[in-house]
Amino acid sequence: MMAGMSDEPARASAITDLMHAGRETSRLSTVFRYAIADRLGLTVSDLECLDFLADAGSATAGQIAERANVTTGAVTSMLRRLQQAGWVTAERDPADRRRVIVTLRPERAAELERPYERFAHRAAQLVEGYSVAEIRLLARHFERMRAMYLAELTGLRDGGPTRRSPSR
Repeated sequence: MMAGMSDEPARASAITDLMHAGRETSRLSTVFRYAIADRLGLTVSDLECLDFLADAGSATAGQIAERANVTTGAVTSMLRRLQQAGWVTAERDPADRRRVIVTLRPERAAELERPYERFAHRAAQLVEGYSVAEIRLLARHFERMRAMYLAELTGLRDGGPTRRSPSR
């Protein structure tokens, strides 16, 4: 018997456990995002837009539409709503007057971060017990997951194989 062959049932079980944990984490992450959006009086798309702007500093309406996976028409309505609520500013791009540059208002950034504070503290405590190698493994895993999500979103937008065709 080759070395490693006896590990196959354990490996299959570990992979099953990992996939289950990933699905459950994803589900809870979605529920958590909805709860935070509700707490702030926002939709989840609004929250995604604001989180993106908090990371990016500023972005065009087109970049926001792509990141939030919404149409340009939907992003226009969302940005108007966020601007009226005082979350963002929207200015014409001096280099290209057709584009709008959207920026999170700095005085609202702390309000956006507040619902995450307890979670961020707990996450920091969680990784305290991990070695540098374990943290790097997790970082690589999340980066690979990010790439997979982006590829799947592109496929969904382009009508790729994940779209079901109507039965006849």
